Amino acid sequence: MPFKTVLTIVSSHRGDDDLKMVSTLCDETEAHLSVVVLTPAPPPPIGHHAIGWFEQRERDEHTLQRRAAAVSDLLTSAAVSADLWTVYPEVPYLDDVVGRRARYADITVLGPELLSDETLKAKALEGALFSSGKPVLLIPAGAKASLKPKRVNVAWDSRVEASNAVASSLDMLRMAEEVRLVLVDPVQGEGAQGAEPGADAAAYLARHGVKIVVDRLPSQGQPIAEVLGRHAVDTAAEVLVMGAYGHSRLRERLFGGVTRSMIETPPLPLLMAR
Repeated sequence: MPFKTVLTIVSSHRGDDDLKMVSTLCDETEAHLSVVVLTPAPPPPIGHHAIGWFEQRERDEHTLQRRAAAVSDLLTSAAVSADLWTVYPEVPYLDDVVGRRARYADITVLGPELLSDETLKAKALEGALFSSGKPVLLIPAGAKASLKPKRVNVAWDSRVEASNAVASSLDMLRMAEEVRLVLVDPVQGEGAQGAEPGADAAAYLARHGVKIVVDRLPSQGQPIAEVLGRHAVDTAAEVLVMGAYGHSRLRERLFGGVTRSMIETPPLPLLMAR
Protein backbone atom coordinates (compact mmCIF):
# COMPACT_ATOMS: atom_id res chain seq x y z
CA MET A 1 0.00 0.00 0.00
CA PRO A 2 1.51 3.37 -0.98
CA PHE A 3 1.62 6.02 1.71
CA LYS A 4 -0.50 8.74 0.13
CA THR A 5 -1.66 10.35 3.39
CA VAL A 6 0.74 10.75 6.30
CA LEU A 7 -0.45 11.76 9.77
CA THR A 8 1.81 13.34 12.34
CA ILE A 9 1.19 14.63 15.86
CA VAL A 10 2.63 17.95 17.01
CA SER A 11 2.64 19.23 20.59
CA SER A 12 1.93 22.91 21.18
CA HIS A 13 4.88 22.95 23.59
CA ARG A 14 7.55 21.58 21.22
CA GLY A 15 9.53 22.91 18.25
CA ASP A 16 9.24 22.47 14.51
CA ASP A 17 11.83 19.74 13.91
CA ASP A 18 9.31 16.88 13.72
CA LEU A 19 7.05 18.82 11.40
CA LYS A 20 9.89 19.75 9.05
CA MET A 21 11.08 16.16 8.96
CA VAL A 22 7.65 14.70 8.16
CA SER A 23 7.04 17.43 5.60
CA THR A 24 10.24 16.32 3.86
CA LEU A 25 9.00 12.71 3.89
CA CYS A 26 5.76 13.78 2.23
CA ASP A 27 7.64 15.76 -0.39
CA GLU A 28 9.80 12.67 -1.02
CA THR A 29 6.77 10.47 -1.68
CA GLU A 30 4.32 13.11 -2.99
CA ALA A 31 2.05 12.33 -0.05
CA HIS A 32 -0.56 14.51 1.65
CA LEU A 33 0.34 15.59 5.18
CA SER A 34 -2.28 15.61 7.91
CA VAL A 35 -1.20 17.39 11.11
CA VAL A 36 -2.79 17.23 14.54
CA VAL A 37 -1.65 20.01 16.88
CA LEU A 38 -2.61 19.19 20.44
CA THR A 39 -2.34 20.27 24.04
CA PRO A 40 -3.41 17.94 26.86
CA ALA A 41 -6.16 19.60 28.88
CA PRO A 42 -6.03 19.66 32.69
CA PRO A 43 -8.55 17.39 34.42
CA PRO A 44 -11.71 19.02 35.84
CA PRO A 45 -11.15 20.58 39.26
CA ILE A 46 -12.15 19.01 42.54
CA GLY A 47 -13.29 21.35 45.28
CA HIS A 48 -12.70 25.10 45.10
CA HIS A 49 -10.14 25.31 42.30
CA ALA A 50 -12.44 26.13 39.38
CA ILE A 51 -11.09 29.64 38.84
CA GLY A 52 -7.51 28.41 38.40
CA TRP A 53 -8.74 25.63 36.11
CA PHE A 54 -10.58 28.07 33.82
CA GLU A 55 -7.54 30.34 33.70
CA GLN A 56 -5.30 27.40 32.78
CA ARG A 57 -7.67 26.37 30.00
CA GLU A 58 -7.67 29.91 28.60
CA ARG A 59 -3.87 29.98 28.58
CA ASP A 60 -3.68 26.54 26.97
CA GLU A 61 -6.20 27.38 24.26
CA HIS A 62 -4.38 30.63 23.48
CA THR A 63 -1.08 28.73 23.20
CA LEU A 64 -2.72 26.08 21.02
CA GLN A 65 -4.10 28.63 18.58
CA ARG A 66 -0.77 30.45 18.32
CA ARG A 67 1.00 27.15 17.71
CA ALA A 68 -1.55 26.16 15.07
CA ALA A 69 -1.03 29.47 13.26
CA ALA A 70 2.74 28.92 13.26
CA VAL A 71 2.31 25.37 11.95
CA SER A 72 -0.02 26.62 9.22
CA ASP A 73 2.61 29.16 8.11
CA LEU A 74 5.28 26.47 8.05
CA LEU A 75 3.13 24.14 5.97
CA THR A 76 2.41 26.93 3.49
CA SER A 77 6.10 27.68 3.08
CA ALA A 78 6.86 23.96 2.67
CA ALA A 79 4.53 23.78 -0.34
CA VAL A 80 3.12 20.36 0.57
CA SER A 81 -0.50 19.34 0.36
CA ALA A 82 -1.69 19.46 3.97
CA ASP A 83 -4.56 19.78 6.40
CA LEU A 84 -4.43 20.91 10.02
CA TRP A 85 -6.43 19.93 13.10
CA THR A 86 -6.26 21.40 16.60
CA VAL A 87 -7.46 19.38 19.59
CA TYR A 88 -7.54 20.00 23.33
CA PRO A 89 -8.52 16.70 24.99
CA GLU A 90 -7.87 15.49 28.50
CA VAL A 91 -5.03 12.96 28.77
CA PRO A 92 -7.30 9.86 29.09
CA TYR A 93 -8.85 10.69 25.69
CA LEU A 94 -5.67 11.49 23.76
CA ASP A 95 -5.41 7.98 22.32
CA ASP A 96 -8.98 8.13 21.04
CA VAL A 97 -8.33 11.46 19.30
CA VAL A 98 -5.18 10.15 17.62
CA GLY A 99 -6.81 6.85 16.67
CA ARG A 100 -9.78 8.55 15.00
CA ARG A 101 -7.54 10.81 12.89
CA ALA A 102 -5.17 7.94 12.04
CA ARG A 103 -8.02 6.05 10.35
CA TYR A 104 -7.93 8.63 7.56
CA ALA A 105 -4.19 8.24 6.92
CA ASP A 106 -2.04 5.45 5.48
CA ILE A 107 0.59 5.79 8.19
CA THR A 108 1.22 7.78 11.38
CA VAL A 109 4.74 9.18 11.79
CA LEU A 110 5.97 10.09 15.28
CA GLY A 111 9.20 12.08 15.40
CA PRO A 112 11.87 12.57 18.08
CA GLU A 113 10.28 15.63 19.68
CA LEU A 114 6.99 13.86 20.34
CA LEU A 115 8.77 10.66 21.41
CA SER A 116 10.63 12.66 24.07
CA ASP A 117 7.31 13.35 25.82
CA GLU A 118 6.46 10.07 27.56
CA THR A 119 2.77 10.86 28.02
CA LEU A 120 2.16 11.93 24.43
CA LYS A 121 4.33 9.11 23.13
CA ALA A 122 2.34 6.45 25.00
CA LYS A 123 -1.05 7.88 24.09
CA ALA A 124 -0.22 8.53 20.43
CA LEU A 125 1.16 5.02 20.02
CA GLU A 126 -1.80 3.43 21.75
CA GLY A 127 -4.29 5.33 19.63
CA ALA A 128 -2.55 4.80 16.30
CA LEU A 129 -1.75 1.11 16.86
CA PHE A 130 -4.96 -0.06 18.49
CA SER A 131 -7.64 2.24 17.07
CA SER A 132 -6.75 2.81 13.42
CA GLY A 133 -5.70 -0.48 11.80
CA LYS A 134 -2.83 1.43 10.16
CA PRO A 135 0.95 1.28 10.70
CA VAL A 136 3.06 3.66 12.77
CA LEU A 137 6.58 4.85 12.00
CA LEU A 138 8.68 5.84 15.03
CA ILE A 139 11.74 7.94 14.24
CA PRO A 140 14.22 8.24 17.13
CA ALA A 141 16.57 11.17 17.66
CA GLY A 142 19.56 11.15 15.34
CA ALA A 143 18.02 8.73 12.84
CA LYS A 144 17.74 9.44 9.13
CA ALA A 145 14.08 9.30 8.16
CA SER A 146 12.76 8.00 4.84
CA LEU A 147 9.60 6.43 3.45
CA LYS A 148 11.72 5.14 0.54
CA PRO A 149 14.59 3.39 2.33
CA LYS A 150 17.13 1.36 0.38
CA ARG A 151 17.71 -1.27 3.08
CA VAL A 152 14.92 -2.67 5.25
CA ASN A 153 14.91 -5.40 7.87
CA VAL A 154 11.69 -7.26 8.68
CA ALA A 155 11.35 -8.95 12.08
CA TRP A 156 9.45 -12.16 11.27
CA ASP A 157 7.84 -14.52 13.79
CA SER A 158 4.89 -15.82 11.71
CA ARG A 159 2.34 -14.05 13.92
CA VAL A 160 -0.59 -12.15 12.44
CA GLU A 161 0.90 -8.86 13.68
CA ALA A 162 4.08 -9.46 11.65
CA SER A 163 1.98 -10.39 8.62
CA ASN A 164 0.00 -7.16 8.95
CA ALA A 165 3.21 -5.14 9.28
CA VAL A 166 4.53 -6.70 6.07
CA ALA A 167 1.26 -6.07 4.23
CA SER A 168 1.23 -2.45 5.43
CA SER A 169 4.74 -1.84 4.14
CA LEU A 170 4.68 -3.77 0.84
CA ASP A 171 5.10 -0.69 -1.31
CA MET A 172 8.14 0.35 0.74
CA LEU A 173 9.58 -3.17 0.57
CA ARG A 174 9.16 -3.37 -3.21
CA MET A 175 11.11 -0.13 -3.70
CA ALA A 176 13.98 -1.15 -1.40
CA GLU A 177 17.26 -2.41 -2.84
CA GLU A 178 17.57 -5.05 -0.11
CA VAL A 179 15.09 -6.52 2.37
CA ARG A 180 16.24 -8.94 5.05
CA LEU A 181 13.66 -11.20 6.68
CA VAL A 182 15.06 -11.73 10.18
CA LEU A 183 14.04 -14.67 12.39
CA VAL A 184 15.42 -15.05 15.90
CA ASP A 185 15.44 -18.59 17.32
CA PRO A 186 13.09 -19.88 14.60
CA VAL A 187 11.02 -22.96 15.34
CA GLN A 188 10.42 -25.58 12.66
CA GLY A 189 7.05 -27.22 12.17
CA GLU A 190 3.72 -26.55 10.52
CA GLY A 191 2.32 -25.31 13.83
CA ALA A 192 5.25 -22.92 14.17
CA GLN A 193 7.24 -21.31 11.34
CA GLY A 194 7.12 -24.04 8.73
CA ALA A 195 9.46 -26.81 7.62
CA GLU A 196 11.97 -24.17 6.57
CA PRO A 197 11.35 -21.11 8.79
CA GLY A 198 11.03 -17.94 6.75
CA ALA A 199 10.76 -19.68 3.38
CA ASP A 200 7.00 -19.18 2.98
CA ALA A 201 7.21 -15.49 3.90
CA ALA A 202 10.19 -15.02 1.57
CA ALA A 203 8.33 -16.64 -1.32
CA TYR A 204 5.30 -14.43 -0.67
CA LEU A 205 7.46 -11.30 -0.71
CA ALA A 206 9.39 -12.42 -3.79
CA ARG A 207 6.12 -12.80 -5.70
CA HIS A 208 5.52 -9.11 -4.94
CA GLY A 209 8.87 -8.21 -6.46
CA VAL A 210 10.71 -7.78 -3.15
CA LYS A 211 14.46 -8.46 -3.25
CA ILE A 212 14.55 -10.69 -0.17
CA VAL A 213 17.21 -12.39 1.93
CA VAL A 214 16.42 -14.63 4.93
CA ASP A 215 18.53 -14.33 8.09
CA ARG A 216 18.02 -16.90 10.86
CA LEU A 217 19.72 -15.79 14.07
CA PRO A 218 20.28 -17.49 17.43
CA SER A 219 19.57 -15.30 20.44
CA GLN A 220 22.24 -17.05 22.55
CA GLY A 221 20.43 -15.94 25.68
CA GLN A 222 20.24 -12.29 24.63
CA PRO A 223 16.91 -10.39 24.54
CA ILE A 224 15.29 -10.64 21.12
CA ALA A 225 15.00 -6.86 20.86
CA GLU A 226 18.76 -6.52 21.31
CA VAL A 227 19.45 -9.18 18.67
CA LEU A 228 17.15 -7.46 16.17
CA GLY A 229 18.57 -4.03 16.90
CA ARG A 230 22.19 -5.15 16.67
CA HIS A 231 21.56 -7.02 13.42
CA ALA A 232 19.82 -3.98 11.94
CA VAL A 233 22.89 -1.87 12.73
CA ASP A 234 25.27 -4.53 11.39
CA THR A 235 23.37 -4.76 8.10
CA ALA A 236 23.01 -0.95 7.77
CA ALA A 237 19.20 -1.19 7.75
CA GLU A 238 17.40 2.14 7.52
CA VAL A 239 14.05 0.86 8.81
CA LEU A 240 12.95 -2.14 10.88
CA VAL A 241 9.46 -3.45 10.09
CA MET A 242 7.82 -5.45 12.86
CA GLY A 243 4.51 -6.52 14.32
CA ALA A 244 3.50 -4.83 17.55
CA TYR A 245 2.16 -6.48 20.70
CA GLY A 246 2.03 -10.15 19.79
CA HIS A 247 0.98 -10.66 23.41
CA SER A 248 -1.72 -8.71 25.22
CA ARG A 249 -0.89 -5.16 26.29
CA LEU A 250 -1.37 -6.19 29.93
CA ARG A 251 1.17 -8.98 29.61
CA GLU A 252 3.61 -6.68 27.85
CA ARG A 253 3.29 -4.13 30.64
CA LEU A 254 3.73 -6.68 33.39
CA PHE A 255 6.52 -8.78 31.92
CA GLY A 256 8.01 -6.69 29.18
CA GLY A 257 8.37 -7.87 25.60
CA VAL A 258 10.01 -7.18 22.27
CA THR A 259 7.54 -4.39 21.42
CA ARG A 260 8.02 -2.61 24.70
CA SER A 261 11.81 -2.88 24.52
CA MET A 262 11.88 -1.54 20.99
CA ILE A 263 9.56 1.35 21.78
CA GLU A 264 11.54 2.39 24.86
CA THR A 265 14.88 2.57 23.05
CA PRO A 266 14.37 2.29 19.29
CA PRO A 267 17.76 1.63 17.64
CA LEU A 268 16.53 2.90 14.26
CA PRO A 269 13.25 3.95 12.65
CA LEU A 270 10.55 1.37 13.42
CA LEU A 271 7.55 0.69 11.25
CA MET A 272 5.05 -1.15 13.45
CA ALA A 273 1.57 -2.57 12.86
CA ARG A 274 -0.93 -4.86 14.57
